[in-house]
Amino acid sequence: MTKIVSHQNDLSLLTRMLLPVLRWFIKLLVKARTLPQPIDELNIRRDTPVLYILEAYGLASLLVLERECEQLGLPSPLKGMRFGSAQTARSYGAVRRYGGVFLQRLKARRSSEILKELVKEFDVESEQDLQIIPVTVLIGRAPDKETNLTKVLFSENWELASRLRRLLSIVINGRATFVQFGEPISMAQVAAEGVQGERLLRRMMRTLRTHFRRVRTAAIGPDRSHRRTLVANIVDSDSVSQAIAAQAKREQVDPAEAKKEAEKYALEIAADYSYTVVRSLEILLSWFWNRIYRGVDVHHFNQFQRVAPSHEVIYVPCHRSHIDYLLLSFLLYQRGFVPPHIAAGINLNLPVVGPLLRRGGAFFLRRTFRSQPLYAAVFSEYVGTLLDKGVHIEYFIEGTRSRTGRLLPPRLGMLAMTVRAYLQDPQRPVMFQPVYVGYERLVESNAYTKELKGQAKKKESIWDLFSVFSILRRNYGQVHVSFGEPLFLDEKLAEHNPQWREEIQEKTKPNWVSGLVDDLGQQIMVNINRSVAVNPVNLLTTALMATRMRAMDEADLRDVLGLYQRLIPQLDYGDHVTTTDMPAEEQIQYGLDLKVLERREHPLGDVIRLMPRKVVRLTYFRNNTAHLFAVPSLLASCFLNTALVRWSRLREMTRAIYPFLQNELFLPWPAEELDAVVDHHVRVLVNQGLLRETEDGTALVRAAGGSQRAFQLRILARSLLQTLERYYITFAVLDKYGSGELSRGELEKLCTQTAERISMLLEYETPEFFDRTLFRQFIDSLQAGGLLSKDQENRLVFDERLGQFATDAKLILSKEVRHSILQMTSRAAQQDEELALIEASTPAVPAIKSATQLAAERTEGDSVAANAEQAASTASTDTAEEAPRDAANS
Repeated sequence: MTKIVSHQNDLSLLTRMLLPVLRWFIKLLVKARTLPQPIDELNIRRDTPVLYILEAYGLASLLVLERECEQLGLPSPLKGMRFGSAQTARSYGAVRRYGGVFLQRLKARRSSEILKELVKEFDVESEQDLQIIPVTVLIGRAPDKETNLTKVLFSENWELASRLRRLLSIVINGRATFVQFGEPISMAQVAAEGVQGERLLRRMMRTLRTHFRRVRTAAIGPDRSHRRTLVANIVDSDSVSQAIAAQAKREQVDPAEAKKEAEKYALEIAADYSYTVVRSLEILLSWFWNRIYRGVDVHHFNQFQRVAPSHEVIYVPCHRSHIDYLLLSFLLYQRGFVPPHIAAGINLNLPVVGPLLRRGGAFFLRRTFRSQPLYAAVFSEYVGTLLDKGVHIEYFIEGTRSRTGRLLPPRLGMLAMTVRAYLQDPQRPVMFQPVYVGYERLVESNAYTKELKGQAKKKESIWDLFSVFSILRRNYGQVHVSFGEPLFLDEKLAEHNPQWREEIQEKTKPNWVSGLVDDLGQQIMVNINRSVAVNPVNLLTTALMATRMRAMDEADLRDVLGLYQRLIPQLDYGDHVTTTDMPAEEQIQYGLDLKVLERREHPLGDVIRLMPRKVVRLTYFRNNTAHLFAVPSLLASCFLNTALVRWSRLREMTRAIYPFLQNELFLPWPAEELDAVVDHHVRVLVNQGLLRETEDGTALVRAAGGSQRAFQLRILARSLLQTLERYYITFAVLDKYGSGELSRGELEKLCTQTAERISMLLEYETPEFFDRTLFRQFIDSLQAGGLLSKDQENRLVFDERLGQFATDAKLILSKEVRHSILQMTSRAAQQDEELALIEASTPAVPAIKSATQLAAERTEGDSVAANAEQAASTASTDTAEEAPRDAANS
């Protein structure tokens, strides 16, 4: 006998009579965005009964759900279902229900009535099952193309809405509706865990409440306290109270005065998140992106979307432009996630701009925390408070925008603060989400070029806002945003200390945290690089920058572009790398349309070259993908000056050079796996016909000279050549001066000057070739690898191992380049000797120091200051490069 479980008592007789009119009303006013897309990702079983559960019952939400189910081919929530021996009159329920006509009040109940009845009917022994699908309906949340800011006032929030406000929200904001279907919960699977009856009902209701809270938090943000309340709680916290007492004692001031200073710091730091401002910015930015970009492509977001709701998310994107943080927040908001709180440099706290960014989620930090323990304590407490409240955070781990297109060494201050804040209260698991942002043209390209050529960085100003008018007149191609493989903090903690949970309960400061932070920083950079999205401009610049004249026959260029597109998927870089599928002919036309390329017509075949006045700027886009081609380019470069290389010699050279490339380009393979990596890449090059193995298997031979494959191998090799030349400059300078003769500052200065001079002689239009940061990074690698060390007088000492690199250079670098490098280093050494003789012959005159020594002293001083603040370098939107690890330790 069939048992009737539930009547259709949610809908009154009048409502049922008006249903056709109400459905027409919803169809007219509501346009919903449904997630996930496609819905098939949820794997809803069509042969199993479905019960939809809403977060809160509302007739509008129910009719929106009915309409979306009809469009998606899912069972209707207003139709009954058969479950075992029971027959229901409807297929929906709600976690919460409200009563009252005008003033809505929450009804006191513990569970959904229909779910309660169906649990009673469930028989563990039978094969029956029920799919419970949580559905979130938010009216006024999903982005739309309207520009009416009135809609913002009636968008979703955490407050209880009256019937009238709900009606107005539908009328005003109905076409900005967000519907998210959750993963189906199988009643049979939950019961299989040994829970039945009332316990089964409580388990499912708890799961549903948690799901709805996470989805709403991700969509519109946590239910935040008022900013003043937040500031008061921070100032009254134990850590800040101790810092206030210490400040009062140290400065000999009244504690109340020190507390006021702490409050001032907290107000200076704290964001003032406004959902109204965020919605308004979304409308403005939608128009702005459509005006300057051809489109924004997002990759691997679905993988992130599945994992994010159960974690506290720390977004760690690369930093290429001021556009980065606006774009990422916009995309997250468009896809149903609340924009994160963003660590921004205090330099951006400008009139008009600062308050707007603050209401959009930015919190500000100073360039340095040195000698400011109270400020450091307040900032650390604020970051900890954000984590405790479940607020997602974003910071740029590079600390500043990259001027060269390569990733910069990670600055670990914010990372250390995040880890230590989590260790103090490890409740909700933390995941770090690397994000790659790739452009085809940069808004700041002119400024970057000037800075690389030696001009000082221009300070941000309110007047910079007027530059937007010139930006609007240009087209900047497409933007690619790729979500990389996330890193889970609990897993990293377990790798470094399996007993970390027990140890932190002892309230001690673990000495292994610094190593964890270093490892985490490196892995984040690697995962950003492993999520690169390769666009046509990347491929075009990589190919053409490898030629002397930045030009190539059009047919040859097509072949090289095709080679790159075939190579990239085979380079074992992971499944998060995406490459344009645009055919080579279309890529060339695309470059011409963007005014990146120009065509020179000729009877024997057209020549394609980079626009001469843009060559310096375009090196940026070649550098975006330099890490992808690093290993195959290194292998190809071994054949530049010889046709045959033995396997043993090839492995020897790659083992010697790879650690430097790994450190500079954040390559993913550890040194112990290098031989296998080399073998794999050689097989790829052999399969492409660029190399072949000798019959006895002991050596490799390049393609026949003059052939198309030999030309392609040479182009591939030259993409890494300037990096190897920089390394050789460093070795040549050290060898010329000898062990124990140069300080680190002197070495950096001499290397930079030599490289700059060589770039003039050989017409290298790449300012990064003599970028001091890259030389500093390489010298760090030499010291870390034990090839360089310091004596008691802070002079650099080395042994005969460096001489081997000079020998290897003969295999890779041309005779012209080697001669130029040796000539420049000899000239620099000779000038220093002449100045030393002048100094020795004029004892009565104050000692004359060589230019190298003067520069070195300045560098040494800069280096000491930089080292003191290195640990605190943070990820700000730009110049907050030094937010100290000391602050995190405090």
